[in-house]
Amino acid sequence: MYDVPVGHPDFGKAYPCACQLEQRARSRTDDLRRIGGLDALRDKSFDTFLAEPAGISPSQATSLRMALRRARDFAENPQGWLLLQGTYGCGKTHLAAAVANRQLEQGHSVLFVSVPDLLDHLRATYTPTSDTTYDERFEQIRTHRLVILDDLGAESPTPWAQEKLYQIFNYRYTRHLPTVITTNADLDQLDPRIRSRLVDQHLTAGRVITAPDYRRGAGGGRSHTDISDLHLYAHMKFSTFDLRPNLPRPERENLKMVYETALAYAEGLERFYKRSRDYGVPLDDLKPPESLKSWLVFTGLYGVGKTHLAAAIGNHFEAPDHPVIFVTVPDLLDHLRATYGPDSSVRYDKRFQQIRTAPLLILDDLGTESATPWAREKLLQLINYRYIVQAPTVFTTSTPLQDLDQRILSRLRDKRRCEILGLDVPSYRGGGH
Repeated sequence: MYDVPVGHPDFGKAYPCACQLEQRARSRTDDLRRIGGLDALRDKSFDTFLAEPAGISPSQATSLRMALRRARDFAENPQGWLLLQGTYGCGKTHLAAAVANRQLEQGHSVLFVSVPDLLDHLRATYTPTSDTTYDERFEQIRTHRLVILDDLGAESPTPWAQEKLYQIFNYRYTRHLPTVITTNADLDQLDPRIRSRLVDQHLTAGRVITAPDYRRGAGGGRSHTDISDLHLYAHMKFSTFDLRPNLPRPERENLKMVYETALAYAEGLERFYKRSRDYGVPLDDLKPPESLKSWLVFTGLYGVGKTHLAAAIGNHFEAPDHPVIFVTVPDLLDHLRATYGPDSSVRYDKRFQQIRTAPLLILDDLGTESATPWAREKLLQLINYRYIVQAPTVFTTSTPLQDLDQRILSRLRDKRRCEILGLDVPSYRGGGH
């Protein structure tokens, strides 16, 4: 008890001594270390982070260097929030753990925990054998000086889980408590309440890592060729395209106009990529000039040359450090469905990430896919992502535009991003397109 006069608010109250307060602080720190996973990541530091692994493109290496610099700056002066996005194995967790380990070296306490584990620890407080109450554990997490939440989006999105996460994020958001978040999820797939806080540029410094999975060897094992059919169309180049000089003049001029637009698009992409490489800016951060539309759509009957021109763009742009995915839409959806099979060597989320972040994606035969709710939703998610980030994308379709999904059509008709090229010519003799 404190030696205070009668009537003082602290009169008659028992308070722990200084040694007990110190012991409680140590116990609280040990408890936080137990619920976290940092012990297994003690070797993760900024010095051991590989910023330029073999087999990645210059823009991917730039994204790693920029993420490293941002994480290092945050570790020296934790202010606001740091958001690290990227596919599995690209280095997000390494950088987040390096922040935590640097803070520990400086004598500061850190809570590092994956989001699924965090929720499990909260649930565990409801059991009769728990040595801490839910309120105590929840208060520890949301009020800690520095919290690092790894793998946001990997949790089961139950209403309870979403509510608890929102409460934690909102508490730390309103008080500007330093927080690091890593995620491989599309932000649009997160709880809108959490997403709105993650995209607040006044508080959050974000960094997207475009590098592939470290753990799969050079190039991350992220093979585009395992789903791309561009090699089957290697003979379809601009130099082999038949401009059909014997067509009537209006049709001949239409074919020439579409051909020249496609060639200009391919050459524009090449210059755009060179600019990104020369200036060391990731493609994700370098928006195309107004003169270069991000998307092209070839429309027309079967056999008029749509696929040849789309493949010619891919063959013109294809290079080891900026591969192209060329795939028919029905095959693309089959590749996604196959990831659910027990023998699949790749998970759905990794396959989806591989497709949506391709430097150039060519979707052949849009509109011929099975119109199931699942197929429509997956295709819309993919197209919507590439629309938002203005990722170069080429479509071919023989389906009348008005018959396409209206949500997709609204993006195709955005003249700021997309140019629709109709081939108003008869089919080539032989029927191939």
